[in-house]
Amino acid sequence: MPSDQLLGQKLGMRVTFTENQGFRKELNKRVDAYFTENGIPTRDNFAMYLKTITILTWVIAAWLFVLFGPDIWWLKIIGCLVLGGGLAGIGFSIGHDANHGGYSSKKWVNSLLGMTYDYIIGTSSYLWRFRHNYLHHTYTNVLGYDVEIHGDGIVRMTPHAEHKWYHRYQHLFIPILYAIIPIYWSFSDVRSILFCNRFGEIKIPNPKPIDLFVLLSGKVVYLFWFIGIPLLVGYSPLEIAIGFLIAFMTYGVLACHVFMLAHVLEPAEFIQPSAANQIEDEWAIFQVRTTVDFAPKNAFLNWYLGGLNYQVVHHLFPQICHIHYPKIASILAEVCQEFGVNYAVYPTLRGALAYNYRWLRQLGNKQSNFDLKLAS
Repeated sequence: MPSDQLLGQKLGMRVTFTENQGFRKELNKRVDAYFTENGIPTRDNFAMYLKTITILTWVIAAWLFVLFGPDIWWLKIIGCLVLGGGLAGIGFSIGHDANHGGYSSKKWVNSLLGMTYDYIIGTSSYLWRFRHNYLHHTYTNVLGYDVEIHGDGIVRMTPHAEHKWYHRYQHLFIPILYAIIPIYWSFSDVRSILFCNRFGEIKIPNPKPIDLFVLLSGKVVYLFWFIGIPLLVGYSPLEIAIGFLIAFMTYGVLACHVFMLAHVLEPAEFIQPSAANQIEDEWAIFQVRTTVDFAPKNAFLNWYLGGLNYQVVHHLFPQICHIHYPKIASILAEVCQEFGVNYAVYPTLRGALAYNYRWLRQLGNKQSNFDLKLAS
């Protein structure tokens, strides 16, 4: 868990989790025992190395196929779709684990692979670590703190957010937003870091020179891969624009759906702190209440999503490599049962999708009644 006190100092505000029921202590003890008794490292795993090679090969092969494969338009489109799926795979598995420090015990390895966000996907790893690791992971689903459920007024993801007339249609237009979000992220992060220096009321910590170098050089390299080289080998600006949009829209639709299925649906809770900035719960239990797992027995999703279908486990153990999440999930389920904590799991992807869109539709209806949780 990130230091709440340190984060509070950064933001100029602090939320305190007031309860300590021993849940986290017991869970940690059993998870630690699993790794110790089996002699398994929590990071630096061969299976993860193999997955990294596989996904990077996927992306490189798809990129080369689009550029130099048969000059048949429908094959090019398929190649761009496959490329977009590979980019999402980098985001789900390689960059995600690395930026959480869950890939390797060596900091330089995590830093290097974390920069796949900057140099391949086009998203600032520096900003992502602050926005995601600190804000989202500490204050999950808390409006005003978790910027990932803010929605910028365009989408209403929490019942605590202000309702606008167009939210009535958000379940219809949100897939379009998913498609364009990665392109927006590719450039909005420069604005946020260099000019705004904040998310709403939340100040972004000042980046070090190396962070600025990675931010700006990452944009140059990212644009060179997907625009510069295609121009050099003879593609027209229109062809490049079409291919770029197909690949990154595919990535966006996949990535955004995965996030929404973990937090923006029933029975995930949306808890707001009291007037004294307190949440009357243990932080670890709060994480279980605000997060949902889905499709735990789907072998392909377990591999492709980098453990993000085990989102509850990930929120509790972000610095453990995701290949261990299925086993940790069974330990978590036992501890939750003993402590009377509801561990929400949707057995299928289709079921989670259905509940996510139903929730978005409910939030779009101003007349809907919700059991709003306020510091409880």
